[in-house]
Amino acid sequence: MTRKITAGVLALSVATALAGCVNMAPDHDRPALSTPAAYDADYRPDGAVVAASLSYREWFVDPRLVALVDSALANNRDLLAATARIEQARAQYRIEDSRKLPTLVASAAAARSRTPLSSVSPGADGSITANRFDVGVGVSAFELDFWGRIANLSDAARAQFLAAQANQRAFYLSLIADVSTTYFELVETEAQLALAEATLQSRQEELRLAKRRLDAGVTSALPYRQAETLLTTAEQQVATFRLARARLGNQLAVLVGGSVPADLPAGLPLVQQDNGMVLDAGTPSHLMLVRPDILAAEEQLRAARANIGAARAAFFPAISLTGSAGFASSQLDGLFGGNGLTWSFGPSISLPIFDWGAREANLDLARAREVEQFALYDKAVQTAFREVSDGLAGRRWLADQVTALQRGVTAQEKIARLAGLRYREGVANYLEVLDAERNLFAARQQLLTTQRAYLQNGATLFVALGGGTGGGGIG
Repeated sequence: MTRKITAGVLALSVATALAGCVNMAPDHDRPALSTPAAYDADYRPDGAVVAASLSYREWFVDPRLVALVDSALANNRDLLAATARIEQARAQYRIEDSRKLPTLVASAAAARSRTPLSSVSPGADGSITANRFDVGVGVSAFELDFWGRIANLSDAARAQFLAAQANQRAFYLSLIADVSTTYFELVETEAQLALAEATLQSRQEELRLAKRRLDAGVTSALPYRQAETLLTTAEQQVATFRLARARLGNQLAVLVGGSVPADLPAGLPLVQQDNGMVLDAGTPSHLMLVRPDILAAEEQLRAARANIGAARAAFFPAISLTGSAGFASSQLDGLFGGNGLTWSFGPSISLPIFDWGAREANLDLARAREVEQFALYDKAVQTAFREVSDGLAGRRWLADQVTALQRGVTAQEKIARLAGLRYREGVANYLEVLDAERNLFAARQQLLTTQRAYLQNGATLFVALGGGTGGGGIG
């Protein structure tokens, strides 16, 4: 009895081991690099810092920005949704992978029945009352995966799970970039607002002086109206920057998950945000190893190729095994006796003869999706190359712009002082003062804007090179 059960289990084990010995999926090879082998040497000077080895806490020097990123990574709803998608993909992978092994089901039953003797022997009187007790284990329709269909579906689910993980990391880095970009815009806007408010106060005083000079008959009405125009321009600028500050604050609140924490540390002005680090750009091929969006695209390509294997396997017979073993008896106390052993075992085979082209269409669909995922992978690589190239170019040329604009602001300040002195001495008219102050205000604004762009470019380059994943960045 025991030998028979052992033999049945052994046969099932051998059948399971033989399953999946054929894989009809295309071999997965990482596509060749579709970009130049190196970045433009004109703006490629490399530093000693590898972005992928740094966390955002090491890259950003502003404690207020670091606290905002911490809050965003803990509370952002889109990131929470991306994390939930990982758990969904993990569960789906476990479902598909479980089909590689048979499912054992234990069963127990008890029945009492009455059978009329007349149903057995016509004309007989009386009846038979009997009990039946059953206990056993069974396997129901376990598919032997000779053609690799189930193995490929499991591989596809695993690749989708890994892609979900990589997509979550990609969104993680994108969120760091979004928070830092918005924060730098907010810091610039607050600096622009402070500049506009200081300019407004200065022009209010200038208008009062112009009014006294007009009332005293020293000048005509033209300088007064020109001073009035300057004042209204400053008032408009103040209102514009207050509106921008409110909108950026609202945008930042959404990024950090609902509301900006009230106990944030003090922030730094734009001129103190640069950490002085120069990132090592490496080579474009290195991006394929550190960029989570590229890794996700590769896993999606791997899943598409596994699905081709599953679609090809559908053209071959599906072989299933059903078996059970247990005990049956009319007496409960004799259920496990030597004569109570029951077992059954049998294979089944099925092959659609005519399905109106469904299997061919399913294979065509899998192949088309593989082509799509190949194109998306290629696009992800090209996008990463462009982002890094843009960041390197920005690092090179935005720094030159900031230096030039700083010299320009210094020159405009001297011009404004000289114009005011010439006007007070009666050598020049007020229009010269008006132009000088307008140019100085515009130069200061442009300097702030370019300083912000330089910092944003640094944050974007940091993320584009895979920064934010090291040093305890991603949990």
